[in-house]
Amino acid sequence: MTYHIGDTVTGIVTGIQPYGAFVALDEKTQGLIHISECQTGYVPDIHQLLQVGQKVQVQILDIDEFNQKISLSRRTLAAKPILDHDFHYRKHYWTSRTVHTGFDPIAENLPIWISRALTELVRE
Repeated sequence: MTYHIGDTVTGIVTGIQPYGAFVALDEKTQGLIHISECQTGYVPDIHQLLQVGQKVQVQILDIDEFNQKISLSRRTLAAKPILDHDFHYRKHYWTSRTVHTGFDPIAENLPIWISRALTELVRE
């Protein structure tokens, strides 16, 4: 087998199933583009993206040398989507920035929790 993981190759779609498309890389070698690797995002119907006999450029994701199965992807070759707006993320604090209690509540309640736990052990 002359193919390696990460190679970009051109193949021909030979069959389409609900879970993906089979692509002939050469006369003896065939791979599968899983439906999740056809494009970024949800794929409602793979037949809208690919047709039997179509030439496709794919990237080799994985090669199972024992079973001679090759996993292919079109998604990794697609350009990153351009966002029509910029996101400005603000750091979200889960506590108040003005109250600095630290571990004081734990230190105050620890003796109470220990006595409750010991009381429960004595009851058993």
